[in-house]
Amino acid sequence: MKKLFQSLAVILMKEFFRLCAGLRIDWKRVIFVGALMTTAGVILQMFLLTDLLDMWPLSLPIAHVSDESLSSIRSLNQTFSEERVKRLQLISTDVPIIPANSSLKLNISVPAMPDIGPVPKGRSRRRNKGGSVDNMPKVLPPPDPPSIHVPYRLQKFIWSLKPNEALVYAKKEIDHAPEVVDDPDLYAPVFRNMSVFKRSYELMELILKVYIYREGSKPIFHVPHLNGIYASEGWFMRFMESNKQFVTRDPEKAHLFYLPYSMRQLELKLYVPGSHQIKPLAIFLRDYVNMIAGKYPFWNRTSGSDHFLVACHDWGPYTLTQHEELANNTIKALCNADTSEGVFVAGKDVSLPETTIKNPRVPLRNIGGLRVSQRPLLAFFAGYMHGRVRPRLLKYWRDKHEDMKIYGPLPSRISRKMSYIHHMKSSKFCICPMGYEVNSPRIIESIYYECVPVIIADNFPPPLSDVLDWSKFSVNVAEKDIPKLREILLAIPMRRYMAMQTNVKMVKRHFLWNRSPIRYDLFHMILHSIWLSRLNQIQIPES
Repeated sequence: MKKLFQSLAVILMKEFFRLCAGLRIDWKRVIFVGALMTTAGVILQMFLLTDLLDMWPLSLPIAHVSDESLSSIRSLNQTFSEERVKRLQLISTDVPIIPANSSLKLNISVPAMPDIGPVPKGRSRRRNKGGSVDNMPKVLPPPDPPSIHVPYRLQKFIWSLKPNEALVYAKKEIDHAPEVVDDPDLYAPVFRNMSVFKRSYELMELILKVYIYREGSKPIFHVPHLNGIYASEGWFMRFMESNKQFVTRDPEKAHLFYLPYSMRQLELKLYVPGSHQIKPLAIFLRDYVNMIAGKYPFWNRTSGSDHFLVACHDWGPYTLTQHEELANNTIKALCNADTSEGVFVAGKDVSLPETTIKNPRVPLRNIGGLRVSQRPLLAFFAGYMHGRVRPRLLKYWRDKHEDMKIYGPLPSRISRKMSYIHHMKSSKFCICPMGYEVNSPRIIESIYYECVPVIIADNFPPPLSDVLDWSKFSVNVAEKDIPKLREILLAIPMRRYMAMQTNVKMVKRHFLWNRSPIRYDLFHMILHSIWLSRLNQIQIPES
């Protein structure tokens, strides 16, 4: 039978060529028409497949966000999700499908909303002294995370919302966050509520857009300072300005507006050493905000409540006081998060981790610690005698017990035998008293070296405490209880200490500055806290 069909095909081809032998054929036109028909067929199939596989079950007209529309989307998703999973698995087994009634396991960022606006021209980089970005090797942008499937109709629904409507949607979703019992990417004991955090983080990845003001001259603006104890503000700026997932060039699409100045650069540029006058710095920021408010409508629309700044310098709060809305309304991510001074407001502002970066080229150098059995010291502190707390600490505990190494500046005779870092890695508890201001880089250093931090600073909410439960991996000692410090530490049972030290190891990943940002690292955790603060401003309409 096969040979018969082959013979018939040969006879038909010969007859076709015999009939066409006397005709002139315009082969260019034939090829062009064939290509046109092929292209049209491919495009038609693409549209048909998208409609059939992704969009037919959802046909809601979106006018505004309401409980009725959100519940209808959930019910529709639940109705068709299982059948749709089966059909899609027949087409491709490479794309992970997540049912709509489960918490999305976004190991990725979701495709970004289409953006409008001109693409800014690239900036030339020159070598400068210090830890600015200009002195750093060029870092490639992080690779796109592996994609997961998010229903196209859900994306389209989110993109159709105005910024405030999207925030209302996110807040309702977080209020009804599904319970997460176990998650391979997160360690539940270190979180206040892992289920709420996970859902909030996923929605941030799906929704959040940040507009960065281009105004402001270098080096105060757009030039991050990347080394020293104030490096957090610089690393955040660096990653924020190079980000493609969260940044939008269309301010009408933005949920947040970033004021991209460096408090450290502001000090280096404008402060007169020995003058003890920081008012000129505050006047400079006041004039900048007034310029922004006069040029754009966005500040005046909310009196600055959807704008945020990130400042790690001790003077950060004090340079905001010349502009009432800047000081009271903006979301302030501050290292100097002192709730007693009236500038930082717990629950609205963000307590920023103070991280010491000695070499911006190797930000994670010496990270890690020793096992509990290799930590013979009960407690360790070494540092300058700044502020009111540290002199009292030395008064009560210097040279009192062999297993409590409490120093001023670490003596050279000691450091030659055992370095500062090795002391931390050899201690069960690392004492972190406030200096001139409430925060201390020792808190994050302790976590880096897997030593349980002991925080001595009244009126200080620890970094990222809006989502992290610090009681699970640190000890808080009131300033008045410094004479009882040893008693407090020895009263902690070994089983509890072992759990705390394990929690320190697990929470460490959330405080790391990676060369390129990765999910749940310090850049994303700071941004999430700012996102959460913005959501807390949203009032859910009753209807």
